[in-house]
Amino acid sequence: TLPMADPPSTSAKPKESGRAWALLRELLVERKQDFITGAVFLALGNLTAGAIPQCIRNASNALRDAHAREVTVFAVAIAVLAALGAWFRVESRVRIFNGGREVEFVLRERMLRSLHRLGPSFYRTMPPGEIMSRATNDLGQVRLLVGFGGLNVINTAFAYVVNIPLMLWRSPLLAVLPLLPFPFFFFITRSFSKSFFTRSRAAQESLGALSERAQRSLAGMRVVRAYGLETFEARGFETDSVRALEANLALARLRGLMFPILGMGAAIASLIVIGVGAGLVIEHPDRFTVGDILAFQSHLMLVAWPTIALGYLMSIVQRGKVSTERVAEILDAKPDIDDAGVTTTAAKREGALSVRGLTWEIAGRKVLDGVSMEVPAGESLAIVGRTGSGKSTLAKLLARMLPTPAGAVLLDGEDITTVPLRALRETVGLAQQEPFLFSTTIARNIAFAEDDPDSPEAYERVRAAASEAQMLAEAEAMPDGLETIVGERGVQLSGGQKQRVALARALLAGPKVLLLDDPLSAVDARTESLILDAIERAAVGRTLVLVTHRVAAAARCDRVVVLDEGRVVESGTHAELLTRGGLYARIAERQALEAELEAL
Repeated sequence: TLPMADPPSTSAKPKESGRAWALLRELLVERKQDFITGAVFLALGNLTAGAIPQCIRNASNALRDAHAREVTVFAVAIAVLAALGAWFRVESRVRIFNGGREVEFVLRERMLRSLHRLGPSFYRTMPPGEIMSRATNDLGQVRLLVGFGGLNVINTAFAYVVNIPLMLWRSPLLAVLPLLPFPFFFFITRSFSKSFFTRSRAAQESLGALSERAQRSLAGMRVVRAYGLETFEARGFETDSVRALEANLALARLRGLMFPILGMGAAIASLIVIGVGAGLVIEHPDRFTVGDILAFQSHLMLVAWPTIALGYLMSIVQRGKVSTERVAEILDAKPDIDDAGVTTTAAKREGALSVRGLTWEIAGRKVLDGVSMEVPAGESLAIVGRTGSGKSTLAKLLARMLPTPAGAVLLDGEDITTVPLRALRETVGLAQQEPFLFSTTIARNIAFAEDDPDSPEAYERVRAAASEAQMLAEAEAMPDGLETIVGERGVQLSGGQKQRVALARALLAGPKVLLLDDPLSAVDARTESLILDAIERAAVGRTLVLVTHRVAAAARCDRVVVLDEGRVVESGTHAELLTRGGLYARIAERQALEAELEAL
């Protein structure tokens, strides 16, 4: 047995950035009220903040002239403006950050809907850990882009509009000179843009790989321990952790280089204000005062810090764009099965199934070749065949869990590809050979299709279904009974117990057509007989298709179809097929011999 291999890389070729911006524009328009209201509060906040330096200038001049009353008036005005500005800032952040949260919520909801619709072809290329990374880390980055990033873009624009004209009004020369270094430093940080994008994507993908490694190891912990691979898995996790650390450190180093450069720009601008302003005070004391220098310094800080924040905003934008593209890859993925060809209504159905020349290929190999069969409403059919004959694939195609070819499977005379998926799922229920259990209680797994699984009525139905599936006694023997947590994918239960929980879930759902894919493969002979009795009772009034390799189970059905290498080689009742001496009779003879040997 080989150690668990690393998952294939899921790094997709980056999409055009236009797709990311189009998606964000759409979401921003949906929440425009929050962002418009937040922008109004930002404008008011910048107006109050811009008025404070002018009050400082006037208060300084009044202090110079020993006008105590004026100093007091302007001091009170500064306090009032500061209080108003604080309120405006809080309100602007509440509105815009709330809009960012709402965008994250909408994207998460869309991702969930998309993931529910996508089929096996998607999940073969994107493992669960990668999906979880996109649903957590990437959505968090999108929220930062829309909330924090949007707030700073709007705030910077208003800071320029309010403060620069006031600076130009007092002294065009002193307004222009301190701002001259800013374009230079801004373009320096712009040169970081490409590196930010590349390193941001590498950091996000390394987190996705780390999440996938952790999820895969924890889900398969029993296998890891059984084969003594703990050290191997620990080394693999450490390797992925180091890669994630290096990718994030590379991004942090780039950001750490950019901020000092921007800080130096602010320091140089402040030095220019002091140097040139002092000269103006000396040369033109009647037109330019120390109060003007203080006001210029305040205005400059109101402009400088938003400008410096733009440098950090660049990293937010780049990470947010990468994350939006990664989320869009899930939203844009095409499902294997959809309602595109639906032409019929969701009418009540009888449950008659008809298969006509069904052919199915995988990688150029025919798994099913021209399969045809009929199951009248209310009757039962067994599909029997050796391993690899195509039985499970046929069951999935009958339930349209795979892209069933048009015209190949009919439900009550209608092509199932024209039946709405919701109506089809309500009519046709499939219990698969390898059942999936959620990491919750036995009762919750059985009541999965119930509208209110916690109601007393639902709990009684759960007990009845568990009893029919021969699972109730074993469940009640556990410490917490039906409330026992089954663990990840049902890891706390045996194979037979998982099959019976899944069978109880299918019986409780009560579909008109019940497809059971080898539900007895992991149970003993006595339990098999009891479960078959329950299946017979459940089949009353509905159509039953039982996929099995056991002749004893097939004998209880009205008709039997035998598959071999994807073709129907025999069809008839159990008794008829035994007398023909074909494949079915040989399977029955071998199983009877095996039963005799086991009895010895």
